[in-house]
Amino acid sequence: MSAGLMTQVACVVGVDLGSTTSKAVVLDLDGKVLGKGITNSRSSYDRAVELARVEAFVAARFQVLQRAVEHVAGKQALARLLGAFRLEQHLVQLDQLRVGLEREVRLHVLPDAREAVSAAVSGILARMRAEEEKRFDAPTPEERSDFFRDAASSAYARIAESTAAEKGLSFDQLLSLFDKCIIQVENAPLELGFLDHIDAALKRCESDRALREGVEAAVSTEFDLRATVGTGYGRARLPFPKEQIRSEILCHGLGAHAMFPGTRTVLDIGGQDTKAIQVDDQGIVTSFQMNDRCAAGSGRYLGYIADEMNLGLHELGPLAEKGVHPVKINSTCTVFAGAELRERLSLGDKREDILAGLHRAIMLRAMSLLARSGGIQDEFTFTGGVARNHAAVTALRRLVEEHYGPRTLNISPDSIYTGALGAALFAQRIAAS
Repeated sequence: MSAGLMTQVACVVGVDLGSTTSKAVVLDLDGKVLGKGITNSRSSYDRAVELARVEAFVAARFQVLQRAVEHVAGKQALARLLGAFRLEQHLVQLDQLRVGLEREVRLHVLPDAREAVSAAVSGILARMRAEEEKRFDAPTPEERSDFFRDAASSAYARIAESTAAEKGLSFDQLLSLFDKCIIQVENAPLELGFLDHIDAALKRCESDRALREGVEAAVSTEFDLRATVGTGYGRARLPFPKEQIRSEILCHGLGAHAMFPGTRTVLDIGGQDTKAIQVDDQGIVTSFQMNDRCAAGSGRYLGYIADEMNLGLHELGPLAEKGVHPVKINSTCTVFAGAELRERLSLGDKREDILAGLHRAIMLRAMSLLARSGGIQDEFTFTGGVARNHAAVTALRRLVEEHYGPRTLNISPDSIYTGALGAALFAQRIAAS
């Protein structure tokens, strides 16, 4: 896709380097969100920052595209183009995974088993690729994680299990090969940007002239980056000058205020810690309490519980909402969670009742932090990845009502980006100075 007459857009970026996910938000100089990006942080903070920014600018270019064609192309056409673009990104990473697996088979599988294992791995990857193609063409694609690592891990393990049984191979060996490669794929210098895959995406969509002209407009947009500010659990790793780093507390306070100007209390439950924050009418932090000494009650704790129950993290909330008789959970400490969970199951408690009690226990811990920070004022904003968990939100609503009476509880669909938004707003101030 060749670029036409260049259009320049001045912008700033905020990066939130979290313990489990890293987020980036691109703003124009008026504070309007141009794009948001998110990626997994688990393998490399340095790589996560880069990928989150790439994804944010991809989203920004798709926004340019949408504005260019909104009067001549329907939402369905745009959604299909975005789906095709995501498919192309996924297939590139699958190819990188294939290269890594082939290398691991050559290096670490015994000669007498190498041919059979190599054929099995090739078959698994072919099925994974076919599933992705089918998913793209499905009217309503099955819900799954947006992160390549999580989606690929789930698909590979499922297919490898049946392949091992069919071929008489070791499932553990097939899984071990994948585990050795996936981190390398996440750290590999892959080209995942807009310009890298938009042509292939267009070909999949059999797009009309209007859509192609919109893509030309997106390609011809140049983003003039004026300032970047970073925050988050891993902010010390960010390659920014000291004056371009802000604390998580300040960024979540300002970001929540920007999303909901009436905000006075903020609860953020992220991957590694929980923060209770009080802000004034300008989004300036007036007091806070933070649980940063362990992962109790955090997203990482929920991830551990999901692993113990052999569930996906996204499955915990819906299952907990089916609980009828919530079990009293004595500890939300990750160290003891597995033991108590297994004990409850051995006593005959249902998984959904255990999870219902667990979500309430997590929110009780958060309520304690909120009380120490100054209580819950109206309005109250819940941010972070756990705010996407409906069972957690339900438990929080009930506890707030019990302890403080009616309160306006704000939860944005973009709550996970709150810290990155706050960082971007600080960057906007730097650009204006």
